[in-house]
Amino acid sequence: MHEIALRPVAREEEARFKDLLDAHHYLGAVAKIGHTLWYVATWQGQWLALLVVSAAAWKCAARDRWIGWDRRYQFDRLHLIANNARFLILPGAHVPNLASRVLALLERRVRADWPVCFGHPLWLLETFVDPRFHGTCYRAANWLAVGESRGFRRTRAGYGNRAERPKRVFVRALIGNARTRLCAPFLDPRDRHGAPKMLLTADQMRALPEFFADIPDPRRGQGRRHPLPAALGIAAAAVLCGARGYKAIAAWAADLSQQARARFRCRYRNGRYEVPSRTRFRDLLISIPPEHLDRALQGWNAQMAGADEGLALDGKTLCNAIDEQGRQNHILGAVGHQSQVCYTQKKSPPSP
Repeated sequence: MHEIALRPVAREEEARFKDLLDAHHYLGAVAKIGHTLWYVATWQGQWLALLVVSAAAWKCAARDRWIGWDRRYQFDRLHLIANNARFLILPGAHVPNLASRVLALLERRVRADWPVCFGHPLWLLETFVDPRFHGTCYRAANWLAVGESRGFRRTRAGYGNRAERPKRVFVRALIGNARTRLCAPFLDPRDRHGAPKMLLTADQMRALPEFFADIPDPRRGQGRRHPLPAALGIAAAAVLCGARGYKAIAAWAADLSQQARARFRCRYRNGRYEVPSRTRFRDLLISIPPEHLDRALQGWNAQMAGADEGLALDGKTLCNAIDEQGRQNHILGAVGHQSQVCYTQKKSPPSP
């Protein structure tokens, strides 16, 4: 038992790894894209088990209830969770307690490999077990059953509209205070990954274009391929979700599912909803007076303010903004706790 080892799959072994999953796992292989690691458990050179660890599920009510967080924390902290997407004991691997032993090795191995590969720590593992199985090996490895999923399956177009067979949800904390740290009001800067992000709800997506409907369209009639409220609503949503610059806004828009594009009331053509390109976003945004955009966003902020139980104040010192006395100016912003919406920013002079 102590000679069993767990290691990443080498590049030249990936074809064999995929073929074995396709042949023996009821879900088949999973693509190695994004945050994904492939592992193989071996004994004296013999392959015993295969595991895939990938990014966490976007939504899982049972997991989220167990953690105790809500939307104001969830989307910005999903990178601290990973999903054991595949676990296969290969035929002929008859070793007592093999599954629980491999899962124990996985905890130590993935906790060390994840920061090296993806630049941030890993605090929690999750997995989804089909109801035809009992999850006995996970229970033996001290994983905790936290409930069942609702049965919605993620597809290329987003989550499906029809609930299928729910699955049992198991979690395993990789640090002692994982739940407390995941739902803490503030996250240590060392544990953050990229720019702060938020996740818009479907109602927020539908509401945004309405506030841009009264802005005069500066385009000529023949150049209006995309509705102005939809284009401005998408641009505003992208910035709220962390996009900075025209390229990032266009990339965020291109990643929207057909369902999300319908909520923004995008142009519908040839059976699909279309979004503007980077050039069209740029040309449009530089032609709209800033005060019109500010007035529209303030209206949207006011409507969404009812969701906030409190406001957070945050101040920043402006680089190279020096007054006559050689002192720097400051910016003070007010952000809603629940909606994560920035309601206003004011520049304040330095204290005398």
